[in-house]
Amino acid sequence: MILTWLYVPGDRPDVVVKALRAGADAVIVDLEDAVSASRKEYARAATVELLGSPHQVPVHVRVNALDSPWGGADLTALGRLGGLAGLRLPKISAPEQIACVAERTGGAVALYALLESALGVERAYDIARAHPALRGLSLGEADLRADLGVTAEAGLDWPRSRVVVAARAAGLAPPAQSVFPDIRDLEALAASCARGRSLGFLGRAAIHPRQLPVIERAYLPGPAEVTAAEEIVAAARRTPGALALPDGRFVDPAMLAGAERVVALARRSVPVPS
Repeated sequence: MILTWLYVPGDRPDVVVKALRAGADAVIVDLEDAVSASRKEYARAATVELLGSPHQVPVHVRVNALDSPWGGADLTALGRLGGLAGLRLPKISAPEQIACVAERTGGAVALYALLESALGVERAYDIARAHPALRGLSLGEADLRADLGVTAEAGLDWPRSRVVVAARAAGLAPPAQSVFPDIRDLEALAASCARGRSLGFLGRAAIHPRQLPVIERAYLPGPAEVTAAEEIVAAARRTPGALALPDGRFVDPAMLAGAERVVALARRSVPVPS
């Protein structure tokens, strides 16, 4: 279960190597915003070379926008490579874009749509069900803020809820939160993650390794939450169907599903014996 995604510039192979050892659940090699126009081709070639070698964590690549001068070449070079866990597609605003990429890649790689405009958010559900190769949605909040003219954090609550609902309705995994741009303010990051978790997100993208443990702690359930969930799961195993616990809590299938998710998250944090 992936909780932490670490972005790293594609034109910095040395930094990519370090990122693969930084403790993230997955690494996203960025060919888009983190790479200047003059280094796009170098970044693409370096990423192709990287994907030709084995690595210990899943590697995703954020390609350039499909209508940019580099997007098509990115898909041609990367779309069918082994070693690629997923393609992150920026500035998606229509389901046809997903279908087009899936056709170009032969459906051989998992696709993730980044919604970064009002139009993309409005079409979130249609995008989420555009093609079986699409495995997830997320927001590109920096561009979305600019598009909407949002100046307060609360202004993004509706788009955030929209993408969570669209993903769920389409049968996709819960979205991960967008990056938190201040790598120094870890307290604010923790508070933002707590808010994201309350909205239904699961995990978060990071732009610096120091953010990873904060994100993981925020999204892993606490001891009391785990104990309550384990009680529900154990009771459901003893008595199938709806039931009431001794403390008065009524357990139905929806509550059981939520409890099982909490237990699964908690087990993720338990070290595997060597």
